[in-house]
Amino acid sequence: MLALLASGSSRSSSNNKLAESENSAQNSNNMSWGTELWDQNENLAIHTNRGIDALDKFANFLRDRVAIETEYAGKLRRLVKNYQPKKKEEEDNEFTSVQAFRNLLKEVGDLAGQREVVSESLQLQIIAGVTLLSKTLREERKKCLSDGATLQQNLTTQLSSLDRAKRNYEKAYRDSEKAVDSYKRADMDLNLSRAEVERYKNVMTSKIQQSDDAKNEYANQLQKTNNLQQQHYSMLLPSVLNRLQELDEKRTRGFREFIVGAADVESSVAPIIARCMEGIVKAGESINEKEDTFKVIERYQSGFTPPRDIPFEDLSKCDPDSVQDSHYSNSTSNHLTIRGTMSANKLKKRVGIFNIFGSNKQRQIIEACITMKNSLTADGQKEDFSDLPPNQRRKKLQAKIAELTQNIAQETKARDGLMKMKIVYEANSSLGNPMTVEGQLNESEHKLEKLKVDLKKYQGFLEKASQVPTATSSPQASRNQLQNGHRTSRHSNGSADDHHDDGDDQPDDAGSLSSSSASPESGLGTSHTSLPGSGQGSANENAIGEDTYYETEVETLNPVGKCRALYPFEASSEGSIPMSEGEELQVIEIDQGDGWTRVRRENNSNGWDEGFVPTSYIEITLYA
Repeated sequence: MLALLASGSSRSSSNNKLAESENSAQNSNNMSWGTELWDQNENLAIHTNRGIDALDKFANFLRDRVAIETEYAGKLRRLVKNYQPKKKEEEDNEFTSVQAFRNLLKEVGDLAGQREVVSESLQLQIIAGVTLLSKTLREERKKCLSDGATLQQNLTTQLSSLDRAKRNYEKAYRDSEKAVDSYKRADMDLNLSRAEVERYKNVMTSKIQQSDDAKNEYANQLQKTNNLQQQHYSMLLPSVLNRLQELDEKRTRGFREFIVGAADVESSVAPIIARCMEGIVKAGESINEKEDTFKVIERYQSGFTPPRDIPFEDLSKCDPDSVQDSHYSNSTSNHLTIRGTMSANKLKKRVGIFNIFGSNKQRQIIEACITMKNSLTADGQKEDFSDLPPNQRRKKLQAKIAELTQNIAQETKARDGLMKMKIVYEANSSLGNPMTVEGQLNESEHKLEKLKVDLKKYQGFLEKASQVPTATSSPQASRNQLQNGHRTSRHSNGSADDHHDDGDDQPDDAGSLSSSSASPESGLGTSHTSLPGSGQGSANENAIGEDTYYETEVETLNPVGKCRALYPFEASSEGSIPMSEGEELQVIEIDQGDGWTRVRRENNSNGWDEGFVPTSYIEITLYA
């Protein structure tokens, strides 16, 4: 029951509101400034002027907003530009977080574009319309006020004429009354002659005629004034005021349309902005921490296995000199060459670095470095990526093969297009000269052949890389393990000479200089700079006044067996040496559990090369 009463009351209330709105609309249609505000001409002029000023104020507001929108869009674009990934950061594009950030920047750039659309639309559609409307309204208002002033001036002139005619009539009437009185007194005066009485009578008659004429003029002016005044307040002035009313309503209607239009401009880009927001949310949701973790593993996985446990060395069962050798190796490990494969027993003074170009052997080293440099890729890596760990090498080779395959497909399409063009030219010489295509076709064939050769070469690299088993650990890890296990400078006889120098005769940078000339990264691939008989360090290579340094002179170890290389190996880490498939080497130290075997090869030009190779890469035969 209550619900029915409530629903009935709500319907009656809505009906009342509807009736009130209809009555208000009818009343507003019946009301006009010409009828209701016939005497408020000045106030209406002030009101219309303020209305147009409000319209101009709205236009200024829109201009300021357009400036803000333009500045905001420009700053957003600069922000996106400043945070675009640099070229050196392109390798991180595979991570989902980096991809999401790039998508975020793209969406923010689209947002900036939409703000520019809003700014441009407001400028071209709304502000231009407001400016034009304001100018038109001011001109119409000026004309209306001018017409109203003319009507008021005409009415004022007519009223002045009426007032003047009235005053003339009043004066003539008074003069006629006086003339009548004078005639009556003269007519009753017996002392006056008849001629004098006749004169007073003529004056009376003249004054009465003047009074009648003034009365007629006054009546005429009064009728004209009343007619003009009636016409002025019933037709002429209401027409002007109604024009002002229409002008003000036009301004108000334009105000409404422009505000709605500005909102429509904003609403028109709202769906696109919403899609940009959806794109940002989608970019954020696309981030996958597990996928990024897997890609980090894929990028940096070397394929090596962690080093094995360090074996226990029972000092009671070892030569007492080995203890002294272990202590010495720990204290002097920083003074050995970077390969760490030799043990020191005496110091040797070396010539300074400024005499590096002094001997033929050094020139050969420089030529070898130049040859290696020519075989490097643009990013400083070897052509077959053998300086990378196994997994990374295979990935690089696969990516290179995919790139070459794509290039071959593109070049094949280009060649086929040139061949079709040549056939068409040969069939119809008017279309072109087939010889003009011949040079391009030969160049395309040459480029395609080169790409196929490169593809076959890299496929061979990949096949070899896939056949080679993975080493158990990196040479650097082995070196760390060797230093921790006191195997840094072990001799064949298990002893080393004691050195108790103060360090004055052996600068700290000796090791670094030695490493720069003997490390695999230098391109030499050998440790000949620390071997006897290498041809360096002789007296004739020293110069007076040159900087000198010291390096340990070593003695070779006796081989314990021999080995044959099952697979080719590139020396890509510290302490290792390269070997080719089938090459025979001397074994001077067997695997101690770290996956590496110390070997030696005879080098006719540099004496002996020593270093570590993976045990799984060789077949060992020990001496009895």
